[in-house]
Amino acid sequence: MQTNFTLAQLADPQTAEVNQILRACVHCGFCTATCPTYVLLGDELDSPRGRIYLIKEMLERGEPASPEVVTHIDRCLSCLACMTTCPSGVHYMHLVDHARAHIEETFRRPAFERLLRALLARVLPDPRLFRLALMGARLARPVAPLLERLGLNSLAAMLRLAPARLPTRDQAAVTASGTSTQSAAQPHRRVALLSGCVASVLAPQINAAAARVLARNGIEVVPVPGEGCCGALVHHLGREADAREQARANIAAWTRIIEAGGLDAILITASGCGTMVKDYGFLFRDEPPIAKQAARVSALARDISEYLAGLPLQPAQALPLRVAYHGACSLQHGQKITREPKKLLSDMGFQVRDIPEGHLCCGSAGTYNMLQPQLARRLGERKIGNIERVAPDVIAAGNVGCIAQIAAGTTIPVVHPVELVDWACGGPIPAGLGNVQAKPTTTLASDAAK
Repeated sequence: MQTNFTLAQLADPQTAEVNQILRACVHCGFCTATCPTYVLLGDELDSPRGRIYLIKEMLERGEPASPEVVTHIDRCLSCLACMTTCPSGVHYMHLVDHARAHIEETFRRPAFERLLRALLARVLPDPRLFRLALMGARLARPVAPLLERLGLNSLAAMLRLAPARLPTRDQAAVTASGTSTQSAAQPHRRVALLSGCVASVLAPQINAAAARVLARNGIEVVPVPGEGCCGALVHHLGREADAREQARANIAAWTRIIEAGGLDAILITASGCGTMVKDYGFLFRDEPPIAKQAARVSALARDISEYLAGLPLQPAQALPLRVAYHGACSLQHGQKITREPKKLLSDMGFQVRDIPEGHLCCGSAGTYNMLQPQLARRLGERKIGNIERVAPDVIAAGNVGCIAQIAAGTTIPVVHPVELVDWACGGPIPAGLGNVQAKPTTTLASDAAK
């Protein structure tokens, strides 16, 4: 793609990076076939290729974002399926992130949108505030239909996504410290396990399961004081300063542990966070005081499935349940991890089933299901319909946002793959699976043909 930035513009490192990304695009349009919003809407401007044109014109002209540009960029899920499809290696993630930051700086949204986005940026990264918000949402959930009739779809979506029950504050600590987590072997590796923000409130059992699996294999999970939100939530809202502040805090916290006793890995059970942390090195590439530390952190970051795939795990019981594996976009497209989670589950004895249209997003995408609720609902319904075609006993997804989005629309239990691995290795049965009955293996061939 031909670009027309001035020399003065290209003196800015961010603009120079954008220029390189744009020039890699050859207009082929392969990305349109795998873009969820283009699949739904059929509008070229709601495809990666169309958005690239809009971003190019906006940044070349150095103008404030227009309402049209904002509309189409806001509809982008950042699912990164286009990056998997692109034969030219266009790094769309960095391009759209820069566009969002430009929009945040130059475009004044309507008052309600500003308030909503500020609320999400303040509440979601803070586990205490998020817990309080969820408690309020549970009480207000019956008014969701009324809010929709009033056109307040984002508020209604927030209420519908709130779980019926919340884990207690100390549930994760109690679960993780049970005797089943103790290993006869002396710890021979040291890892950090990102507690995060949203996952620590919605699903602390995920990290608890990961800790048990690691302990059985003699791997010490080191506490990291000062660690917090990875910054992904505000980063995708275009709030660049907030994202950098949260990332810096994590880099400093992990660096203290690395320099004090070393770390073999920084493990992450929420793939959206993993994609962000693995990008810290790029985020701070032009800041010498922190660049080396950021690159070191990114090099140590591993998705939990990526790490467990290298361990000699041994199942303690046969659990031939049929598992529909949902590849979270941030895992399969953002981190290019597709084989490891499925192999882990298969090695544990589960019957893993791929989901039709598995490359398409479920509609969660961080805050997308709250900011673009109609599109998110359509994508969620499409995803659940495809899942139900394989008639699973349980759904496994490696990102807490996907788990919440899918669970809101189906009665099939939705868990993280590490919960199933932990169960197979002798841990407790994941919540919601107490009444699940395995399907006879003799029915698999006939069911698959339906």
